Amino acid sequence: MNWDDYRFFLALARAGTVSGAGRQLDVKHTTVARRINALEKRIGARLFDHLSAGYVMTSAGKSLHQHALLMEEQAQAIDRNLFGIDNQLTGPLALTAAHDVLTALVVPFLEDFKHAYPKIDLQLLDSASLKDLSARQADIALRVTPNPPDYLIGRKIVPLTLGVYASRRYLETHDKLEQVILWSSEDTSTQWVKTYFPSAEVVIRGDSMPSIISCVTNHLGLARIPCFLADTKPDLLRIDVELTPSEWGIWVLSHVDLRSTAKVRACREFLGSIIEQQRELISGAHSQYWRV
Repeated sequence: MNWDDYRFFLALARAGTVSGAGRQLDVKHTTVARRINALEKRIGARLFDHLSAGYVMTSAGKSLHQHALLMEEQAQAIDRNLFGIDNQLTGPLALTAAHDVLTALVVPFLEDFKHAYPKIDLQLLDSASLKDLSARQADIALRVTPNPPDYLIGRKIVPLTLGVYASRRYLETHDKLEQVILWSSEDTSTQWVKTYFPSAEVVIRGDSMPSIISCVTNHLGLARIPCFLADTKPDLLRIDVELTPSEWGIWVLSHVDLRSTAKVRACREFLGSIIEQQRELISGAHSQYWRV
């Protein structure tokens, strides 16, 4: 039984196309097709129906799928365990975090990390979604979340504080603060809008914090923004309204199997230290207010 064959099988099952599976595995789509054909011949069953919408698993494929998932889980566990017994402060280490968290809270301190651990090859994975730490897509995650997954270990370093912000020019030229910028999933029934700006209209929606902040700095209206991001923008002022405390916090996380790995432990401790150093910024203690 060749685990590598089942990697191709699982990639095609997830992607639904040979080109998509090829991108996942970083191989040509023809390689995917060839490996699947060889696997089907070896086990004597057709695993996929090739339809206009893509590749769909047959009954035989669905049966094999469960076994292949178990094989994948075991392979990943072996990989993590081998990585986890490493006692050396050398080699690659992947850290994943959202772009704004990386640039605002981590990158300014990386010179200190590289000075302390020059042989660790740190890789930054800029991602708003939680990379799969089980599959070793990353070794450490710095995440803004209310509750991390159970299979990760770590701690909440500081709670997240948010405020309502607008640009100075917007505030000086608008007697009534009635334009708001919201997330794509929000509406005007959102508590802070309903409580303080009940007549507000939604002027624009965004699906990322950088785009929302850009709209605010370009004088389009008010938005709720983490203080650690808004308070570093000289032109943004915080509206003096009281928001319900957020349940979210900034967490440093890694997979439980990596808890004894020296470089993972060193990076976790470093991240915890630099986030703690920025507690006042994150809590909004540096906010410049506009009085309503």
